Amino acid sequence: MCILFVAYQVHPDYPLIVCANRDEFHHRPTQGLHLWQQPQGIIAGKDLEAGGTWLGVNQQGEFAALTNIRAPELQQQDMRSRGDLVLNALDSQQPFDQMWLTQHSEQYNPFNLVFEQHDQLMCYNSVSQTSSPLSPGFHAISNGELDDVWPKMAKGTQALEDYVSGLLRDNSAPKMQQLAMLMKDESRAADADLPQTGVALEWERLLSAIYIKHPKYGTRATSIVLRNAKQQVDIMELRYDGKGRQLGSDVLHVSG
Repeated sequence: MCILFVAYQVHPDYPLIVCANRDEFHHRPTQGLHLWQQPQGIIAGKDLEAGGTWLGVNQQGEFAALTNIRAPELQQQDMRSRGDLVLNALDSQQPFDQMWLTQHSEQYNPFNLVFEQHDQLMCYNSVSQTSSPLSPGFHAISNGELDDVWPKMAKGTQALEDYVSGLLRDNSAPKMQQLAMLMKDESRAADADLPQTGVALEWERLLSAIYIKHPKYGTRATSIVLRNAKQQVDIMELRYDGKGRQLGSDVLHVSG
């Protein structure tokens, strides 16, 4: 997962609204959104190469998602797959909390993990080994710190804020397809505004868009998660190829 935008405890009827894009190499085999048999009850897509996932919910309506931290100098070979962390966060049979993450995070390349604990949405940063609670409001998580001011993070956060403000003004409910359109923004940042994350300038330019369209590496899926005040969760996944064409979509429901 490359970027998430979150409206947390802003809409009175939908306390959790998440818009997310997964960016990955197009050749990496993937199974679309589905109900897993093991770990039981998890709803997520599946990375068929390493067996984990990037975003999902469980039968209790809890949400978790992962982004890689772009720090080439910290990358190591033969580390565990970061996709396992989302499964651990969602598996009620596994011990999982801040202490567990601190003890085990060095087994993985750098990551941010968004997860829920005791009815609080948290973001764990493996580089600093700290968990930050998300305050009510709008947040962005990408390949650096929580709420960094990278251009695409600021742009997407503002777009989500404007959309939710319109819902509140009109006393209306969010629509998944409308939220998904916010994640199709292909505009790139000016060179002067690009973050410096240790990759080549050509890649910084490509990765500065919310939606990345490239034949080899780009946005593979958009996910929308809506949890209402009754703890019912709807999750939608749209899948794309390297030309930006939609390959399929799924919507699943969790009663919570």
